[in-house]
This record gives sequence, structure tokens and C-alpha cells, in this order.
Amino acid sequence: MTDLISPELAAAELNGQPYAYRRAELVEPDWTRMPGFKDVTAEEWRSVQWQRSHCVKNVKQLRDVMGHLLEERVYEDLERDQAERATMSMLLPPQMLNTIVPEGADDYTAAFYADPVRRYMLPMFTDRRTDWASHPHATRDSLHEHEMWATEGLTHRYPTKVLAEILPTCPQYCGHCTRMDLVGNSTPVIDKLKFTIKPQQRLDDMLDYLRRTPGVRDVVVSGGDVANMPWPRLESFLTSLLEIENIRDIRLATKALMGMPQHWLSDDVRAGVERVALLGRQRGVMIAMHTHVNAAQSVTPLVAEATKAMFEAGLRDVRNQGVLMRGVNDSVPQLLDLCFALLDGATITPYYFYMCDMIPFSEHWRVSVKDAQHLQHGILGYLPGFATPRIVCDVPYVGKRWVHQLSEYDEVRGISYWKKNYRTGIEQQDPEALNRTYEYYDPIDTLPAEGQDWWRQHAGDSIAKASAQAAASREAAESQKLIQIS
Repeated sequence: MTDLISPELAAAELNGQPYAYRRAELVEPDWTRMPGFKDVTAEEWRSVQWQRSHCVKNVKQLRDVMGHLLEERVYEDLERDQAERATMSMLLPPQMLNTIVPEGADDYTAAFYADPVRRYMLPMFTDRRTDWASHPHATRDSLHEHEMWATEGLTHRYPTKVLAEILPTCPQYCGHCTRMDLVGNSTPVIDKLKFTIKPQQRLDDMLDYLRRTPGVRDVVVSGGDVANMPWPRLESFLTSLLEIENIRDIRLATKALMGMPQHWLSDDVRAGVERVALLGRQRGVMIAMHTHVNAAQSVTPLVAEATKAMFEAGLRDVRNQGVLMRGVNDSVPQLLDLCFALLDGATITPYYFYMCDMIPFSEHWRVSVKDAQHLQHGILGYLPGFATPRIVCDVPYVGKRWVHQLSEYDEVRGISYWKKNYRTGIEQQDPEALNRTYEYYDPIDTLPAEGQDWWRQHAGDSIAKASAQAAASREAAESQKLIQIS
């Protein structure tokens, strides 16, 4: 994307307005600037098979692609992070790698370190905090989704909505993944939870539950990423969903619309989406796609082309659910640049920005509730109302809450208190669920000195405590799954 302007220039041009809107044309970065892709043709680049077979999965493969552009310390930094901190294994499609330092740089290493896409897709050991690498309350399954499985992989947290985790893999792995307990390969610090039921039986169990639960009208089909499921199997599952009378909304969750748009441009996939969308219209079911873009530079002409293909195939809408992260999109200009790139460049509706969840080793990404509130205030008034994203905190055992909905807030200790108006799937018999107050915690390094001192006195060894709580969370999830299976 070109012509993104600095906040200082924007303010000068509009006589002091905090942000200046300027329509920017999308540009596909030149992948031949990277030594490993210098001979790749446009035809190869548009091939989903080529993209999948040339994903970067380890430091050696990254070195083969980037070569001399990066100093050796970058590769060493990545290797240490993969060995000591990473909760997700490395997996970047060429399409996504190409949006890191998209215009090149004289000092490529410095630009690579500073790049917002790199910061969340290829986290370095030196990115991570050493004072509070993990919050004392960080857990592997931070939202307790596994505890709310109605069947294996089907989370029933909200009264009328369910999340169907139909597979545990993606075409790309984000370093901050909230489902890092289940999704992707195990890493040296995280031994991943595994599905135990055969894939088709797991899908059949989900469908059976939905047929028996008429109060559910909305299904988010996710994982992982639906782009990793062979299309015939995904189409069969979606067709079966459409046969259930109470299902009125289906949302397909796929970061691959941005990370590997070539998948959604494939002839067989486009034709399949068209069949499903037509069936949905005939049955009065709204089918939309939700993607996950965190930086304006990720919106390229291929992303716009894939989005257009989805609309032409008949999807009702394409919406973006980003994650709010320090060093990635934690300023008003960055958020507005991204929203306008999505809206103007690719007709993707900005929908949500989630605060980064309290998983292990994520403190360098997370922002405080106070900062999130300031960002929500800062973006109001620039975008159309229907395309002004809500910044939300996904509170454990509660769910999505707009950042201004908290009941109380101790800004010194960074503890916010929240209430809810519904019972989750594990609280049907709990008379206090709607009266109880639930806690969420700001990153400790953002607190005033008094608050940080309080946590030092009460938290003990933060990494050790986080590891112990992560193990307890895993054990609870495993126990719950065994109960459900039996």
C-alpha cells in the first residue's frame, strides 16, 4: 500500500486534525527483491500449490529466502525464540512474507525488526519482555474454550452462538494465537493438546448437537483455519449445517484470505463457495467470511481480488477481526490506516479489534484496557458507523466485552472487573453466574511503579507461576474432554 502518511504530516495538512484521510492505491510488493524468490514468475506466485509448497517453516528456510538481506543475528534471535519462548511453530506463506518490509530498505535488518507484520508473525527472543515475560494469570487456554466444549471442538459459550473448531491447523501461524493450546505443531515450550476423535466423527457429533439444540442460530466455522480443510469435506459440513432449521448465520473464519488469497482464488474453491452461498440464500441463511488482518501493508491487490471473488460467489459480507498489539497497530493512525485499507482497498468491513489474550509469553504484545479505551475514542468519527470497529476485551469466562463496559477498574494494579448477562455452557446450573464479577489483567509493565511493586510482592516468580497455571489449565481441559467423551 502506498501514500500512507505520518500523523505529523496529516495534522499539518488538515490544520491540526489528528488524522488525515487519503485514499491510497494497493500495491503488490515485488517478491523478486528477496533472493530466494528472485526467479519466481507471476504465474507461480498466483498458484496456491506453489504458495503452500514454499511456506517458510524454519530458520533455515527463512535464510534460504532472505539470504544476505538480513544479518546473522536475526536468524540467531529467531532460533532462540523458537527454542525458549515460541508458543507457535513457524509457518509463513510466501504471500505473507512478502508483506514484511514491502518496499525494501537500505538497512533491511533494522526495517525487518521494526516491521509490524514481522513483529507478530515472526516473534524474536529480543521482542519478548524479560521482566514480565508472562502474566502470572496467563494460561494456555486463556478463554477456557475447551471447558465449554459441548462436543469435541464445539465451544458453546454464548446462548445463541457456537464456535466449531473443525481442524487444528492453519496455512500460517500467528505468534499470538489465542488457541495456541490446540492449534499447530508442538514447540519446545508447548506440548499441544490433540483431538482424539476421528475427524468425520467429530464433525458428525457437532451436527448432532446443533440439531438437538434449537437455541443455537449462529455457527462460527473455524479451527485452525477453514482454508486448510479440503474443500469437498468443508462443503459437505456446510451443506449439512444449512439443513439444520435453527441455523441462521454461518461465518467462515480464515486468515488465509490475507495470508494466502490464492486459495480463495482457486477455481474449485470459488465454485464451491458459490454453491454453498446459493443454497444459503435459498434457505434464508446469511453466510459471511471473517478474516484477520492486523496491519495496512497486508492488504494487497491479491487480497482485494480474493475478497471480490467471495462477493461474486455470493457471500453476504467479508469482515475483519484484528488483534490489538503493541508494536503492530497500537496507535490511532495505524488503526485508521488499516481500516481504510480494508474498506477502500478490499471492501472488507472493519468489525472487531480484540485485545491480545493472556497466553504465555505474550506480555510484549498486550495493551492495557486504559490504552484500548483511548484507541477506541481516537478512531471514532472518521469511519462510517457500520465500519467503525469495536475494540473488545475477551474476558475469561465472560466473552467479548466492549472496552468501556467494565464495572470497576483498578488502574494501579491493572485489574478490571466485568459482569455478564448470560450463562456460558458450563454455568447452566450456577445461580451466581450473572452476579459474579470476573477479572482481567493489564500487562504489568504498563502499570505505575506502585502497581508493579504490588505484583512483585504478590506474584512471586511470574514465569514459574504462569507455567504452573498453564499446566493446571491443560489438566482441567483434558479432564473435561474425557468426561465429555465418556
